[in-house]
Amino acid sequence: MAASALLLLLVLPAGTWPSLGLPRRQCVHCCHPAWPPAAPGSYAPENDGEEWVQLPRIRPTIDISILKGEKGEAGVRGRSGRSGKEGPPGFRGLQGRKGQKGQVGPPGAPCQRAYAAFSVGRREGLHSADAFQAMPFDTELVNLDSAFDLASGHFFCAVPGVYFLSLTVHTWNYKETYLHIMCNKQATAVLYAQPSERSVMQTQSLLLPLAAGDTVWVRMFQRDRDNAIYGEHGDLYITFSGHLVKPTTEL
Repeated sequence: MAASALLLLLVLPAGTWPSLGLPRRQCVHCCHPAWPPAAPGSYAPENDGEEWVQLPRIRPTIDISILKGEKGEAGVRGRSGRSGKEGPPGFRGLQGRKGQKGQVGPPGAPCQRAYAAFSVGRREGLHSADAFQAMPFDTELVNLDSAFDLASGHFFCAVPGVYFLSLTVHTWNYKETYLHIMCNKQATAVLYAQPSERSVMQTQSLLLPLAAGDTVWVRMFQRDRDNAIYGEHGDLYITFSGHLVKPTTEL
């Protein structure tokens, strides 16, 4: 019976198979899987009347703490890296608290100021000669560091700066008085009085900048007229004075 049924199926044409009520299945090669493959977790129905059923998706969970081992020992410290580039300056911080008062320091050196001064006089009168002549002096009133030479009548500047100079003389009756205050070889100021029947006191003063090595002296004019200054041993009529007002280092 079975053999006759098998022969019947083979003889029948392919178009008559659906009318026999045989189940229809997809033809699958034994050496190749069905395409497209079914999605994981899904079930493909065997016939059109069977519904698709979505199977639950299972994801395995592994507890990593179980697999984590014990903490190892600290390793050897590596070499220091190179210094980085200097960054931009930061903002100014807040002002700190006022510190405690420090101890008193040792006393400092005394302030050293430069001094220079002279004041000299002449008690004997002086008459002019055929040539210019420097006026010598015979009386020393003040002569710091011996900077003024009485015999030559010259003050030698050792401290440069601004000096105040003053010359005072007594004129001679009926004679002319003609003197210059000299700086080196240059006349800086003149003291002059015309001939008169009465003698008077004449004064000339000035401020003069002097450099180290400059000389200041009084020159009597050469004989043009009868030129003279009066003096006597009892009183001091002729004086020449000068002092440093401010040294160059403080200007």
